[in-house]
Amino acid sequence: MTLSAGTKLGPYEIASPLGAGGMGEVYRARDPRIGRDVALKVLPSSLSGDADRLRRFEQEARATGQLNHPNILAVFDVGSVEGVPYVVSELLEGETLRERIGGTPLPVRKAIEYGCQVALGLAAAHEKGVVHRDLKPENVFVTKDGRVKILDFGLAKLVAGDALTEAETHTRGLVGGTDAGTVLGTVGYMSPEQVRALPVDHRSDIFSFGSVLYEMLSGRRAFHGASSVETLNAILKDDPAELSQTNRQLPPALERIVSHCLEKNPEERFQSARDIAFDLEQLSGSSATGLAAAPAPRTARLRTGLLLAGIAGALALAFAAGRGGSRGSAPTFERLTFRREQIGTARFAPDGRTVVYESTFGAGRFSVFAAQPGSTESRSLGLDDARLAGVSTKGEMAVLLRRREGGARTLARVPLSGGAPRDVVEDVEAADWSPDGTGLAVLRWTGGGLFRLEFPLGKQLYAATSLTRIRFSPRGDRIAMTEHPFFGDARGNVAVVDLQGRKVALSSDWTDLGPLAWSPDGTEVFFTGTRQGAEHSVYAVSLEGRERLVYKMPGSVAVKDVAPDGRILLAVGQNQPRIQGRAPGEAQERDLSWLDFGVVAQLSPDAKMLLFDEEGLGGGPEYSAYLRATNGSPPARLGNGKALALSPDGHWALVHDLRPPTQLVLLPTGAGQPRPLARGTLVQFHEGAFSMDSARVYMSANEAARDVRIWEQDIAGGDPRPLTDEGVAGRPSPDGKRAAIFTPQGLQLLNLGAREEPRLLKGALPGDDLVRFSWDSRFVIVRADGRGLARLFRIDFETGRRVPLRELGPREGASGSVRTLDISDDGLAYAYTYADPATTLYVAQGLR
Repeated sequence: MTLSAGTKLGPYEIASPLGAGGMGEVYRARDPRIGRDVALKVLPSSLSGDADRLRRFEQEARATGQLNHPNILAVFDVGSVEGVPYVVSELLEGETLRERIGGTPLPVRKAIEYGCQVALGLAAAHEKGVVHRDLKPENVFVTKDGRVKILDFGLAKLVAGDALTEAETHTRGLVGGTDAGTVLGTVGYMSPEQVRALPVDHRSDIFSFGSVLYEMLSGRRAFHGASSVETLNAILKDDPAELSQTNRQLPPALERIVSHCLEKNPEERFQSARDIAFDLEQLSGSSATGLAAAPAPRTARLRTGLLLAGIAGALALAFAAGRGGSRGSAPTFERLTFRREQIGTARFAPDGRTVVYESTFGAGRFSVFAAQPGSTESRSLGLDDARLAGVSTKGEMAVLLRRREGGARTLARVPLSGGAPRDVVEDVEAADWSPDGTGLAVLRWTGGGLFRLEFPLGKQLYAATSLTRIRFSPRGDRIAMTEHPFFGDARGNVAVVDLQGRKVALSSDWTDLGPLAWSPDGTEVFFTGTRQGAEHSVYAVSLEGRERLVYKMPGSVAVKDVAPDGRILLAVGQNQPRIQGRAPGEAQERDLSWLDFGVVAQLSPDAKMLLFDEEGLGGGPEYSAYLRATNGSPPARLGNGKALALSPDGHWALVHDLRPPTQLVLLPTGAGQPRPLARGTLVQFHEGAFSMDSARVYMSANEAARDVRIWEQDIAGGDPRPLTDEGVAGRPSPDGKRAAIFTPQGLQLLNLGAREEPRLLKGALPGDDLVRFSWDSRFVIVRADGRGLARLFRIDFETGRRVPLRELGPREGASGSVRTLDISDDGLAYAYTYADPATTLYVAQGLR
């Protein structure tokens, strides 16, 4: 069937023929409803009676219609008129890649540019579960303005199901010449698994992509024989001629990319088209994403420009404010990451451009990615459920795998270029490479209540109750670390230890400490911290203890790394926790947030009242404690202090007043005056709770130069009394008979007053965290986190029976997580603090 000009097909008016192939005839047409020229493909009448061809024609529309990407042909409409099916798509002007190649190699720059765009289009299709299965130069179109479009998804395989079997694909793909069957698989571009009639997945497209990229760079096919059989045999057994033989200007890295695509075994190829785009992008001087996208309207470009200018301006103004209005040149900030994600450790790679970082993006647990300036894409390095510890000067990563009891992990080494991790040592909390890239300093849990800093492995340099972060100095003579008074306490000091084990404290009295880095010359330690409120800034302290502010801005910012040339890797956080809760007898959650940084402390026994504190600017320079009904009525501010516990009789709130001298305070929930509790010989407080009769408080605390232990104190007066030996800390049950103790080996129970060792809690699992004891002291509630959710269980500590209570937290793939929570004994009422973090990495130049 040939359609003449002026023919109407549905609402479309045919203008002229554009071409014909085995899968249909294509016409230029016009949609008079919106005045748009389109491409209209119809299935010829000679084929419309063929049920298989009709099915494939419809499948092409279905597969392409699922996709919305600038590097894939856009489908606007499908229909049928008098038994003639048609597909309407965007009208492209330009030429196919086959025509562009024309038997001669493309310039390397153009081949990389086109390859990036094709890879990004394939990645978008694969992420939607669509495998093309017939990628070849004829099915790649280059428009006049240089945009690349993938065409013809007639052979696409859909995850939801594809009636075309692999055997049919194989058989029909061998049809030679111009027979219509060749659209089901073109011999020279088929993957080995297609040739063998094996099941195929997205990696089959990666092999075909390698064949196309090879042809762009060489001007000839990767696999070509005198007959179809010889060509298929070459695909299965032969490697194509080396590209460097025909193109001496070809970068070796580009040839490696092609070879990696053309591996015979799918397991040995690239596992993601997005990874290919990332690697190609590194070889080009511009962003592949920018090349792929259509030019933005002027207003959109202006809006984006103003937004970026505003961010840069805010950062620069914040810099000036943080440096007291210095008249030096303003620093510059280049954004590295663009997704909504939580970012942990991040390091510069040896090439000085690539940044390797850990992120919760897409999985709810940390995995390792790489990013580069000038690109909006981040590449997964294939290390799932892994924490990044460091990157060596020799291009090797130290990663922490397989979380063990108490949160410690196995330290492993893995090449930055890819490969299998190699285990080094277990029970590691943190690690960092020596400057020469050959040795590793580690923080290890000893099992005896101490964290041990080792270098080299097995040699103890220093040990303390709680150490969290370590960084080797550029000179290799010292290791910087953050030291805390108690496990899980964010407060602490910045210190250094030399290789003989001599420790020097440099900066102290921080209420919250974050990541560390060294200045390039090794004379200062850069660190992240705050002494009040919730906003973190970047500071530096010299080896003589001289402290200075490096960078401050509204919100929180953390230093992740410092490059040898002085560039600083910063993480800017946007994290406003919200409180969600459900009152007794209600079916739905409600928002119980008040100001800007609310954190749940405890519910009353009947779950009708909630004690929480505000840690951010809304709480003032210190913490402020609030009490509100869980039915949503407005809260009442009780006073200053970090909220710890609500008395069972509802009369008092126990808070920790962090203002010197630090102490515990009882705040009345009704009429009355605050009642500071006598400190006795205690100097630091870490945790607090009430007895069931509301007459006593329990706390984890320590005396000067002594280890932490559990204490009790009458609220009527008197000094605190110790309940456990030094080094034994945790939370007593409301009846005062037991205490739950958190250790890296797991939760343990201790009978208070009895001279016996703690025992592991039956029914508890490694990684469980204690929420609290039940009010009748018969069971405990624990949480086991996964993918941002807090999974709550009730464990009877006599029988060890573990009963699921509830899951709390974000759903539908959100990246946030539950911070603190409380739940009623029956699991029906609850409140939790939900943090939806958004961290962005920037490379800053000009900060000093």
